[in-house]
Amino acid sequence: MGVSAESPIGGTIVTPARPRRRGRTGTTLTWLAVTPFAAWAVTRLAGLERGSIPTQLMTATPYAAAGSLVPLLIAALGRRRAAAAVALLTTAALGFSVLPRWFGTAEATAGRPLRVLSVNLLFGKADTRTIMELVRAYDADVLNTQELTPGAVEELDLAGLKELMPHRVLQAEWNASGSGLFSRHPLRPLPDALPPLPGHNMPVAALALPGAAPVEFYDVHPVPPLGAKLADWHAVFDALPAASADTVRILAGDFNASLDHAPMRRLLARGYKDAADQVGAGLIPTWPANRRMPPIITIDHVLVDERVGVRAVSVHDVPGTDHRAVFAELSVPYGPA
Repeated sequence: MGVSAESPIGGTIVTPARPRRRGRTGTTLTWLAVTPFAAWAVTRLAGLERGSIPTQLMTATPYAAAGSLVPLLIAALGRRRAAAAVALLTTAALGFSVLPRWFGTAEATAGRPLRVLSVNLLFGKADTRTIMELVRAYDADVLNTQELTPGAVEELDLAGLKELMPHRVLQAEWNASGSGLFSRHPLRPLPDALPPLPGHNMPVAALALPGAAPVEFYDVHPVPPLGAKLADWHAVFDALPAASADTVRILAGDFNASLDHAPMRRLLARGYKDAADQVGAGLIPTWPANRRMPPIITIDHVLVDERVGVRAVSVHDVPGTDHRAVFAELSVPYGPA
């Protein structure tokens, strides 16, 4: 309130009270808490991530969604209506982006079962025994591998994979570029399915699944979006094909991307769905594994076209590699009688 005093010439002099700094400071601090999350939500929804570091940070969107509740609570308790409204919109936007991966939307779909196991072997160091246990336990039809070395191929075959999965399309290398498909059913290489691309090998094969529609299988492994490699990372997503009416396409592997990356969302919009997302397993992290810290982000995926049903998805630890294996039980449309 103001302070008044008698004037020697008559009347009253009123000195206005100074604005309360505490209220102004509280408002400023509230907006400082709200603004980063609001900017994150806008960037995520509009696909505005630019540069290597913002692109990498986008994998943390599920954590940002949870963290956005904090500034919402601060604004609500402080009764700062404008900040609370922005915080509420932010939390809603991030929540609607992330929560469907937890609940799942899969519906029962008739078709020929196809069981896929996908794993990054980390320069061929992944534990062979564990991989073979997973192949046998889940009766996998296809083993999809990244960072496959010639030594890893030899070890897997000695452990019995040659008998279980005699069909293969391999591009093994003594480095991270190697990749390969192993299958119980005949595979036919499709060397022209993708244009020449920088980075890792990505073999593609036609899978002859008995009783099913024609299947094309893509072993996906773009380079990580680090520094100068960011352009190569984008190039792979731009080159991956849209879903086709003529053949069922399955894209599986280490995408070095989460469902919050704009290139991944554009790929999904070309006619695909993420298998884990369909059954409520889309928030299970796959990297980094077998470290002091637990896995924190989800960058290993199995994508299928809209006609393919998803019955189950599970994620498994494999000693020796920094990625967790992803198993997907699918239902592929039946082929002509």
